[in-house]
Amino acid sequence: MGVAGLTSRPAHAADAIMAVRTDAESIDPHYHVYTPNSAVARHIFDGLTEVNARAQIVPALAQSWTVIDDETWEFKLRPNVTFHDGGKFTAADVLFTMQRAPNVPNSPSSYGQYTKAVQRVEVIDDLTIRIHTKGPSPTLPVDLSQVAIISKAVGEGKTTADYNSGKAAIGTGAYRFVEWVAGDHLLLARNETYWAGAQPWAHVTRRAIPNDGARTAALLAGDVDIIEGVPAADRTRLVNTPAIVLHECDATRIIYIHMDSARDVSPGISDANGNKIDHNPLKDPRVRQAISYAINRDALAQRLLGGQAHPAGQYSPPGTPGTSDTLAPPHYDPDLAKKLLKEAGWGDGFSVILAGSNDRFPSDAQVTQAVGQMLARVGIKTEVQTMPAAMLFSRGSKLEFSMMLSGWVGTGEASSPFTALMATYDPKTGMGPSNRGRWSNPDFDRVLGEALRTMDTTKRNALYANAAEIAVGQMGVIPVYFTVNTWASRKGFVYTARADEISLAQDLHPAP
Repeated sequence: MGVAGLTSRPAHAADAIMAVRTDAESIDPHYHVYTPNSAVARHIFDGLTEVNARAQIVPALAQSWTVIDDETWEFKLRPNVTFHDGGKFTAADVLFTMQRAPNVPNSPSSYGQYTKAVQRVEVIDDLTIRIHTKGPSPTLPVDLSQVAIISKAVGEGKTTADYNSGKAAIGTGAYRFVEWVAGDHLLLARNETYWAGAQPWAHVTRRAIPNDGARTAALLAGDVDIIEGVPAADRTRLVNTPAIVLHECDATRIIYIHMDSARDVSPGISDANGNKIDHNPLKDPRVRQAISYAINRDALAQRLLGGQAHPAGQYSPPGTPGTSDTLAPPHYDPDLAKKLLKEAGWGDGFSVILAGSNDRFPSDAQVTQAVGQMLARVGIKTEVQTMPAAMLFSRGSKLEFSMMLSGWVGTGEASSPFTALMATYDPKTGMGPSNRGRWSNPDFDRVLGEALRTMDTTKRNALYANAAEIAVGQMGVIPVYFTVNTWASRKGFVYTARADEISLAQDLHPAP
């Protein structure tokens, strides 16, 4: 395809069209902790705080916050903010939100993980709230960046279906909901009275184009203005196209493997001959370590992903607060993998089903296939099953998989992957909501719990590093690689690349 199509739409049109890899599951901002859902919510709603493009916490609907004591935070709310229907934003809306967010029915991964520390919300006046916590909670401002504030007047009695239809999708955000055709597009209109100033685009269309090649083709044809998830196979071509601009940054996204380490009988496990067994090899840390050593992370990052990834040895990017200096990416060592399998009593190997998505992460289906081939080389016969991400997460939450390759975008705070992916699953406390392997380790839980109660930043980060060392030592979750986020736009547009990989129209502007 030529690039003549790039002139089919003016670069400074009043509207912008964004092509995204994965459509949202829901417009309900509290339904499922899932990046495509969060991306949509960030257009329509605001949090008390927000994460900027470099994973830093900045004010949003809260202008400031102060520690009153070890169990009390005070938030001063932004005055003169209105919802899209003209209703006034007040502390009552925050109270209502905190009551609803952790209690949405049928949530595959509850927002309770971000409100777990909240004991109660005290309304001081219309623009002041105090949040009383269950013990010291140093990460509260970070956690609350993930919780979209909704209108009490609109939201009372409303269901997820009411948000999906647009009936309840009324926030304070930069854009208003107009129309959502699931699996196809979301249409948004500029909020002319947005508290942070009206955006440059009168309308924004988010088109879901899961196929990598089709997204690139749409950009080159001029049918869309910007695409996310630039595929490695097309990167060189786009770099060398004068009418295209790339926007890149390192991500906080960790690609990892969950393993069923809890059940004796696991649905996708059998012996080397395919016979069902009643003793699950994945419960043995030596087997999990063997799987890690069997993965050639450099080959995945450099050859399969074209350099758009970095091998991972822990769960937050190296050098960021709360990481361990002692944890390097495991070297590829199939001989050691075979040795560990033999020591664990699985020298003859076993069979496993490895599930993964085919429409969520860069080259996700190909990565899952490659990992399956690597495991087969050390004697683990692997059947790869890939599927749309929505199906993967839904089935994973029902514990239908023995092994699952997936990804997590952190908030920029080291506790994010720990509390979501590795803490012992407990709906009552909000811990481990995305722990789909049900790994559980009391030492890890103890250290993480202490970190989450430690107000001193230096001491807290040291505890996080200790927690990472425990998790990697037991290989409760296998870290595989960190992604590099890449967007491509038509010339005439500037995009601020984000570490959290979310595609926001607020970060897209006409070139000066």
